[in-house]
Amino acid sequence: MAGQSGPPTRTSTQQTNTEEENIAVVKDYMRIAYSPKLNKGRSSVAHLCTDDSIFEAPTTFPGCETPLDYADSHSKVMSALADLHIISFDTVFAKEGHVLLRYSAEGSHCGEPHNGIEPSGRKAKWHAAAIFEVRDGKVYKFTKEWDKLHMWKQLGWMKGDEYA
Repeated sequence: MAGQSGPPTRTSTQQTNTEEENIAVVKDYMRIAYSPKLNKGRSSVAHLCTDDSIFEAPTTFPGCETPLDYADSHSKVMSALADLHIISFDTVFAKEGHVLLRYSAEGSHCGEPHNGIEPSGRKAKWHAAAIFEVRDGKVYKFTKEWDKLHMWKQLGWMKGDEYA
């Protein structure tokens, strides 16, 4: 994220130069993937990912197998949450090639309809965690843990305990 502004980091630890570089790659990926203006799908983040990259989050992004797939899927979410953004990186640390981020984000349904639900202006705020593996300066693996239902309930995208 060299030269790029971004959300503040609240908690971190001392890192080696290589670990700092790995954190920068991950934050750059997140900066793009979470930007309604910059994320146009996989091509927006391809330069930051290895050719054999892996994504894991089967309960929240079924069918996404790579960080490129995630960028595609997330760009669709952001078409509905056109003001989505990361508020802060709550915790950031790296150990060798692994980087952990816990972050807070928010957005409102102010863009396109979502699954037939017209924009309501309702707001949501949530937290998520991501573990990345960086190889040769690029994202090799991205594992995401996130309570999607918490966000969807705030936005009114659920009927009781069912997806709308």
